[in-house]
Amino acid sequence: MMGEHSSKQYDQELEAIRSKVLQMGGVVETQFADAMTCFRTGNVERAARVIADDSTVNQFEIELDDACNHLIVRRQPAANDLRSVMATVKVITDLERIGDEAAKIARTTRDMQARGPSSINHFEMVRAIASSATDLLHDALDAFARQDGGQALQLIEQDEVVDHEFRSIMRALVTFMMEDPRTISSALDTLWVAKAIERIGDHAKNIAEYVIYVVEGRDIRHQRPAPLGSDTPAA
Repeated sequence: MMGEHSSKQYDQELEAIRSKVLQMGGVVETQFADAMTCFRTGNVERAARVIADDSTVNQFEIELDDACNHLIVRRQPAANDLRSVMATVKVITDLERIGDEAAKIARTTRDMQARGPSSINHFEMVRAIASSATDLLHDALDAFARQDGGQALQLIEQDEVVDHEFRSIMRALVTFMMEDPRTISSALDTLWVAKAIERIGDHAKNIAEYVIYVVEGRDIRHQRPAPLGSDTPAA
């Protein structure tokens, strides 16, 4: 068992890590927003900046993983404390992957501009899903900051909205390609972007699941969660 002094030091160190995770989250949110802006405007210079920003996100991951590893070695946390650290490590990984997806959107924008104009209104096709994923990411980070299990549970349900929007986009794009094969290249570009956005929603949902894991000690991955406070997952 850690003594009171060691326990306070552990709390301070974990709080410092969480604060830096939220800084990383802010960078990722901006990267995603900028990726969608360059996708809307076709600004290749901005797309290049989004791609370059991915190295900043990667550096956050390296530094935070190292900080978590050192915290475990020095403080040897157990039970709830260890659960908090391990969940934080997983949040860091999901944020890094969100950064990767934002960079994919920027790279697709760059490639689209190189190919020239298209008959498909790319941004309008993904406007709704991008808005939903943006809100989901922001609220997931807020739930992580406040360790709010109730908010996290609601966000998991919201991910279904993002998934539904992606399926609708996919059906629409398949129709475009069937009716006019000349749209195939442009439609696929839009589909890759929509898929990247859908994956961002998945990673945001993962963050919400980790919050529930820390707050309640329940691992609800790969299952439909029961109401917060319930001991038994829903079927």
